Amino acid sequence: MGVRIAVVIALSTLFSYLHMFHTLRTEALSRLQQYVAERGQREQAIFLLAEDNHAILKKALEEKSRAYQHEDVSARFDSLFALMPDGAIRNRPEMFDGTRMPCLFVPRGVPVDLEQRRRLLAAYDVLLQYGPAFRTRFADSFITLPEGSLVMFWPERPNWIHESDPTTSIITQDFFPGSLPENNPKRQTTWSPIYEEPVSLQAMSTVTTPLDMDGRHVASISHDVMIEELMARTIHDHLPESYNLVFRDDGKLIAHPGLKQEGGTTEEQQAHLRSIVEQVKSSPSGQVIQTHPGTGEYLAVTRLKGPGWYFVTVLPESAVSRPALQAARIVLLLGVLSLLIELAVVSWVLRQQITRPLLSFTQATDRVAAGDFKVELDTTREDELGQLARAFRLMADHVQRREEELRHVNESLEQRVEERTRELKEVHLQLVQTARRAGMAEIATNVLHNVGNVLNSVYTSAQLARERMTDMRLEHVGRVADMLQENQSELGTFLTQDARGRNLMPFMSKLGQNLLDERKQIVTLLEDVGRYTEHVGDIVKVQQNYARTPRLQEPVHLAGLVEDALRINAAGLTRHQVTVERQLAEIPPVLTDKHKTLMILVNLVSNAKYAMDGVPVNERRLIVKLEHTPSDHVRISIHDNGMGIAPEMLTRIFQYGFTTREEGHGFGLHSSALAAQEMGGVLTVHSEGPGHGATFTLEMPYHPA
Repeated sequence: MGVRIAVVIALSTLFSYLHMFHTLRTEALSRLQQYVAERGQREQAIFLLAEDNHAILKKALEEKSRAYQHEDVSARFDSLFALMPDGAIRNRPEMFDGTRMPCLFVPRGVPVDLEQRRRLLAAYDVLLQYGPAFRTRFADSFITLPEGSLVMFWPERPNWIHESDPTTSIITQDFFPGSLPENNPKRQTTWSPIYEEPVSLQAMSTVTTPLDMDGRHVASISHDVMIEELMARTIHDHLPESYNLVFRDDGKLIAHPGLKQEGGTTEEQQAHLRSIVEQVKSSPSGQVIQTHPGTGEYLAVTRLKGPGWYFVTVLPESAVSRPALQAARIVLLLGVLSLLIELAVVSWVLRQQITRPLLSFTQATDRVAAGDFKVELDTTREDELGQLARAFRLMADHVQRREEELRHVNESLEQRVEERTRELKEVHLQLVQTARRAGMAEIATNVLHNVGNVLNSVYTSAQLARERMTDMRLEHVGRVADMLQENQSELGTFLTQDARGRNLMPFMSKLGQNLLDERKQIVTLLEDVGRYTEHVGDIVKVQQNYARTPRLQEPVHLAGLVEDALRINAAGLTRHQVTVERQLAEIPPVLTDKHKTLMILVNLVSNAKYAMDGVPVNERRLIVKLEHTPSDHVRISIHDNGMGIAPEMLTRIFQYGFTTREEGHGFGLHSSALAAQEMGGVLTVHSEGPGHGATFTLEMPYHPA
């Protein structure tokens, strides 16, 4: 119940948060849209005023220029302006008051004809008339001729006309190229980039409107608009928890809270501002409220008429979500308090109505378990616990009766158990004797199998020795003796002059060498017979030690032991015409059980020999490999290209009595696997299937001697 109430509280808190968030978001966006619209009207007023002023000046300048088209204004021009020693034409100093009248500047080298004098005087008269009136909102007003001449009303710097460099080019300033026909074919009012006014060091922008007469560009009317107040209002006058920024159409920032801070904006802020600019510029025209996808901020956008700058107010989502979250926390707190009160009431009720009755049931259960069936429970209640108490009482009576019955049955059961125990002991003795006989039979079978392998080699070596003895040319010795006996009287003449005598000595030398070779071969075969006979005894000892502690290890040169295993099977390998390929690495002597290892290798080589009976004679290959593994083990692999092993037989190949040969008995691999385990190693087999040969691998720990 507490969990359910908690779920209800959680859902109520969630719905409260979503409702508050939606309501606050709607109100905030409505307020944000209204704020941006009002700010846009306020901030663009100066720009619209400048364009209105230009319309007035443009009309007045055109009328004044047309009025001077047929007049000779040279006398008046010379009375107001003069060619200075530096080559520039400026106002005459004795008649000039820069706080009340415009100034004229013609750079050195610019020719001034009559037509240009008329336009300059027209510009002078227009600024003299309107300049003081525009001074309240604009820093200055000036008119520029395409030839490079300038007429300006600038009371803040009345001496500028006399301090300027005579080579100053007005038409190269940033504001002028935008009024040229090739750059402004629609002949609209243009706004220059933001720059810093050199006297007051305040930010300003120049607004310029071209004047064309009779299809020719004759002048450009300009105002310098101070935007310091715009920047200050943008930075400091904003909605709570929001901030404003102004940027141009090309993305250049005009006003932003980070521009006036020490160090400027960080790289992260710059990336954020770039994303805002890109989104605002890519959004449909007229969309006031936008959502920044990267940060969830709300953007209110308006475009200032005149320069076409973007005014954007950024409101973080946290400004909306924080009040909603606070309201949700209050709902959650009230819900948690209600939950705690409800749980306290429920706990008291449960403790009085359920916990105490259940405790009495628990005590009754313990008493029944201890054998005391006389329990007392409140069976007068009419609810479920009363029914449970009555059922428990009936159960206790029934259990008591069953307990008495079981006691009687148990007494008779003990007698039957004693009888069965005696029978089991007799059966156990019989099984032990049977297992002992089976173990003795397995040991005897292993002994016979391994001894049979060695005796086979003994028999082969004895047969070869007998064949060697039979093939020895001992009769030639008797013939030589008879020949020497016949020629005993003239032995020297016989040996030097007789044809048979001259061949006798070389023949005797070869015969002696032949007899020595035969004797050497016979001695080697007899040594093999002795070594094989000794191995028979070792095999018997190995089998005798299966049930006892393994014999002591001794230093063994494994490469030599492999050669011994091949030598034991040499006769069979020769008889089967098997080609042996050795890949024996140089490994220092290791500590192992020499005779167990030899027994395993003899069995593996013998099995490999028989496995190649179905392979053509010239293709029978046996590969014996000895290597030291990276895991610090010694690995001996015996690979044949014989009949191979089926996958279903790989798991049974080492089982006792399992064999794949008709004449086999299945004892060799089983005893070899046991011997490998006793030495701490493992014997494994791998085969790709029938007809692909097999590889038996003996891997043992490397214990250097």
